[in-house]
Amino acid sequence: MIIRRARCAFPIRFLPALLLIGTLSACSQTFDAAKLGVPITMAASADQPLQGAPFDVRSHAVFAFWGLAKIKEPSLRKALAAQLAGGSAIGNLRITVHSRLPDVLVTILTAGLLVPRSVTFEGIVVK
Repeated sequence: MIIRRARCAFPIRFLPALLLIGTLSACSQTFDAAKLGVPITMAASADQPLQGAPFDVRSHAVFAFWGLAKIKEPSLRKALAAQLAGGSAIGNLRITVHSRLPDVLVTILTAGLLVPRSVTFEGIVVK
């Protein structure tokens, strides 16, 4: 009598590599300030506070398949286009990415197939 072992359709030895790839790439975002065409600083010196018009712009990013694919990515250029009209620089730029309650509910209801994130751009337009 020959006993055969059932073979798994997906080799288990690839599981750690897939988990590592998913951990390193899931829901990652890159914000490139070099394409805006104006000087941008993340923080001003403490002895000279910046003078200008503060802004607060909110946008959304949407990922699919547990964060592995990008559906919608927030654009720093589009979000700040109105603030850059006539401004010569952006100072104290702060980018915050977080999940609000509606974002978490969509993630739970879709079992992670859709993962929305809220993105906030804050700073000062220096003229």
